[in-house]
Amino acid sequence: MIIAVDGPAASGKGTLTRRLAKHFDLAVLDTGLLYRAVGLGVLRRGGDPADADAASEVARALNPADLHDPELRSEAAGGAASQVAAHPGVRAALLDFQRNFANFPPGSKEGAILDGRDIGTVICPDADVKLFLTASAEVRAERRVKELRERGSEAIYARILRDIEDRDARDASRAVAPLEPAKDALVIDTSDMDADQVFDTALAHINKSQN
Repeated sequence: MIIAVDGPAASGKGTLTRRLAKHFDLAVLDTGLLYRAVGLGVLRRGGDPADADAASEVARALNPADLHDPELRSEAAGGAASQVAAHPGVRAALLDFQRNFANFPPGSKEGAILDGRDIGTVICPDADVKLFLTASAEVRAERRVKELRERGSEAIYARILRDIEDRDARDASRAVAPLEPAKDALVIDTSDMDADQVFDTALAHINKSQN
């Protein structure tokens, strides 16, 4: 079984993905980390994430070990990720990595669940189940501020909200794989839902689709 979970930042994708993976014993890939790793790699080289050639070079050299860097969860890496994700060369370099994970799940798992922004539309268009999570920018900014403060990082709501709105605009307007739900995806607005409600909604849909 392959499950695609798409949506913008702080919509609840990660939490839902981990719970579904545990429930169905699936291998998990947070594809956003791939783009964060590329963006962070460009920044560390002193480059500009908007430079397609520099970003593509980093993407082609990406190593699985790069996905364990603690700095990948930083806001700088997140902002850079949205920029490098707009480059066709970067997306092409990471396409095979993601599809191989989905089709040949590690750990002898019976399937895989991928969390990203274009899993259901580009990476795994034939996924058994497609979910698209969304929430208002204001709610997502509040969630991100809480998350960062719990990690001990300083977080200013106005700046986080602006960053999220900027990333949303970039993700939705890019020429390659813009952020949008697949036509056959279940769209779940998590703005007024807690994690249990989101999980129950997704689980009911998956169980129904498998019957």
